[in-house]
Amino acid sequence: MTKNSLEDTIAAISTPIGEGGIGIVRISGRRALNIADKIFVSKDGAKPSKYKTYTVHYGHITNDRKRGRQVDEVLLTVMKRPKSYTKEDIVEINCHGGIEALKQVLDLVIGNGARVAEPGEFTKRAFLNGRLDLAQAEAVLDMIKAKTDRSLEAAASQLEGGLSKKVNEILEDVIGVASQIEASIDFPEEELDIVTAVRPGKVDGIISSLKSLIDSFGEGIVLREGVLAVICGKPNVGKSSLMNLLLKRDRVIVTPIPGTTRDAVEEMIDLKGIPIRLVDTAGIGHTEDAVEKEGIKRSKGYLEMADMALVMFDASTPIDKKDMDIIKLTGKKKKVVVINKIDKPVKINKKKLKDIFKDDIIVEISVDKKKNIALLEKAISDTIWSGSIRQGEGAIVTNARHKELLDKALTGMSSVKGAMKQGAWPEVVAVDLKEVIFNLGLVVGRSVSDDILDRVFGEFCIGK
Repeated sequence: MTKNSLEDTIAAISTPIGEGGIGIVRISGRRALNIADKIFVSKDGAKPSKYKTYTVHYGHITNDRKRGRQVDEVLLTVMKRPKSYTKEDIVEINCHGGIEALKQVLDLVIGNGARVAEPGEFTKRAFLNGRLDLAQAEAVLDMIKAKTDRSLEAAASQLEGGLSKKVNEILEDVIGVASQIEASIDFPEEELDIVTAVRPGKVDGIISSLKSLIDSFGEGIVLREGVLAVICGKPNVGKSSLMNLLLKRDRVIVTPIPGTTRDAVEEMIDLKGIPIRLVDTAGIGHTEDAVEKEGIKRSKGYLEMADMALVMFDASTPIDKKDMDIIKLTGKKKKVVVINKIDKPVKINKKKLKDIFKDDIIVEISVDKKKNIALLEKAISDTIWSGSIRQGEGAIVTNARHKELLDKALTGMSSVKGAMKQGAWPEVVAVDLKEVIFNLGLVVGRSVSDDILDRVFGEFCIGK
């Protein structure tokens, strides 16, 4: 991201490019109202700069105000500083959603004194102007990308300041400890060592709070990024039928002929609030067919990348070498074992499966009869959340940048605790505390470099 001035007025199309009912051109900056005055003609002739804030007005965008050459019929919204998204004057032009109409309106805005906004620059200005801290600004992107109600809820909580509040509370506690340590340095005549200078349990409390936030990352990353779950098994065990059932629509072709699925089919599902990239793979086994070989190769590739595997077996056939080969491919990944076709005479050795999958959930289902599908969904959910179940309680860390900084802060506080126990010089402890304060400050943007800002806001789309 190039370094542009906050004095610039910026503009961008803030809705997805393509055909739609409406499209929005957003303008922000000190010249936003002046630009709108030049290109907007209302029925009563009034200019946008004279409108009250938070008002919407009907009119036309024209490329020649005097001659009235109309570009589009629009609704224009005025939001005056400081009570706007960026804390600057904002004008939003609601156009018809065609590509050409939006392009011509944006060209007019640029031609009258604005420049094209960089990715995330509207939100970056909201941060730089003090409306949002950095963690809240990052939550805006999470809101846009949220795939389920629970991921949206986590992003909304962060946007409202849930994570920031918790980090700032910890930060103030660390600053409190640091001030007590500094006092023992500045007033040596008091003869206070650092153990007596700091209230007992304060450092332990900070460490506990940091660990709690870090532990939430297991759930947070699932909600933010989703889980890649691969359905694997021999040909004709019911993988595609199961895919359709979990999707609740017929997405994959299903026939009685083994090897029908020759390529991996990927779809996103919302399973109890968990965003899951569900992949139906070609049946893994030996074949001389070139297309099937490529499908099997892709299946193995997906399985290597997967966060978890749904390992399917046919209850009406015994376990064979092909099954054992597939089991080996799943390795130490999280697994749910699915025994399908329990409506048919059972020939599979269930005890052998239980011995193989000692720590994994085994669910017996019938895809044809739609039996025990709800139990399978619960098993998938329980397996994903195993070891990280928080169910949205309190602040949740969803961002790898935050997790890295909190890890550094925890390491620093652990070093402080060790140094205090060993009776280290206060000056040594103070250095560690300053590092902790710096890292926690980076989470919420109290101290942040241009490079970090570029990296954060560079992920955003233009127009947000």
